[in-house]
Amino acid sequence: MNHRRVLRLLTPRTLRGRLSLVALTTAALLMAILTVAFTAVMDRHLQHQADGELGARAAAVATTVDTSGARVRVLDTVNDRLLDANVWIYDGSRLLERPPSTTAGSTLTRAADRLTARHAHACATFDAHGHRPVRLCAQPLSGRRTTATVVTALDLTPYRSSADTLLLGSLILDAVMLGCTYVLTRLAVGRALRPVRTMTDQATEWSAVGSDDRFGADEHPAELARLGVSLDSLLDRIRTVLRHEQQLTGELSHELRTPLTRIIIELDWWRARPRSEAETRATHEVIAEAAQSMRTICDTLLDDARDNALHPPSTAPGTTDVVPVLDRLIRHLDTPERVKVTAEAPVLEAGVAPALLERIIGPLLANASRYARSGVTVSARRLPGAVRIDVVDDGPGVPEAFVGELFQPGRRADPSDGHDGAGLGLPLARRLARAVGGEVSHDPVHTPGARFTVSLPAG
Repeated sequence: MNHRRVLRLLTPRTLRGRLSLVALTTAALLMAILTVAFTAVMDRHLQHQADGELGARAAAVATTVDTSGARVRVLDTVNDRLLDANVWIYDGSRLLERPPSTTAGSTLTRAADRLTARHAHACATFDAHGHRPVRLCAQPLSGRRTTATVVTALDLTPYRSSADTLLLGSLILDAVMLGCTYVLTRLAVGRALRPVRTMTDQATEWSAVGSDDRFGADEHPAELARLGVSLDSLLDRIRTVLRHEQQLTGELSHELRTPLTRIIIELDWWRARPRSEAETRATHEVIAEAAQSMRTICDTLLDDARDNALHPPSTAPGTTDVVPVLDRLIRHLDTPERVKVTAEAPVLEAGVAPALLERIIGPLLANASRYARSGVTVSARRLPGAVRIDVVDDGPGVPEAFVGELFQPGRRADPSDGHDGAGLGLPLARRLARAVGGEVSHDPVHTPGARFTVSLPAG
């Protein structure tokens, strides 16, 4: 758990930092592998070079060794001291000559003895002369009756020094490359993420004011285009929510103003002078009626807003068979026996969800059933690309003076008609129908009674 916490603390919090860390780690691993491989190859090359030099020296010394007789003889030549330096000559396993700087029991002499005992060409590295590496190579020389062995030695300190210098240089180069990789990666990632940061700032600004501006997908790379489409969708949803909130606030303030004004007027009238018990009771009744109206308005608008949040009308999926929905709505009316349904086909599918269709048709059926004198007729038929539903009653109809205010929220033709409606059913039905590409309309020339027509997209 502690390791995870430490790892989480060490991990950069920004995407640019994380990508830079990944690039730095990857580059470090790659450079470490390359450095190890380069060091191994360089060591092998230097060792091969040292063995070549030892072979050349052994070949030069071999020209001074005579193996044609019964015994091996070492011939004296010019520059004999140069040839004898770091050279051991054996007759079989018997040491004939050794370097002047060594003794018979020295480390290098014992190492030369072991290489000679192999009776084959062999090389080995030993530590001598103050733990300095020395390379020894044994070269057998075969004669007719005798066999000589020449062992040459070479101090590897200069080679190791060259290898260490190359290693240090490669490490310094690796460090510089890693630094450059980190800086360039941060710059590249920062430049690549700059459009994302700009899009984020724009989305925040546009969402706050409900702007119509959108990113689109034309001028962006494929990845940013997908991000732009997602942000556009999110902005559309935010704009829809803001529009619904503004609409709900406006409707609440508009619809509550009338009953609240009645309450204030009644209270001012009641406090203007002493009132009788009957006048006080009448005032209480008016205030209670206005309060109940306010409650009904709030419940209706909040229920509609809640339903919109759970099932947005503009995105309601699916199709619905109209006839079963009409039958279900009619069964819940107070007088279902007065409603007659006719349909030109057993199955008429509308391109809306069942709940949305109920919320559109329900207020029309409720009003028609409430005001009808003897009956209500509901007919449904298919049109090209649409489904039409007519709700007709034989009641008094809509007053001509009220036709222009019929679909305005909170408006009622006769507030004293005895029912507790808030004047929001028809406006809500029209708003929901228009949200899915449909319409709710009133036929002003129909007589007697009223005719309301619902047009919805066909399923």
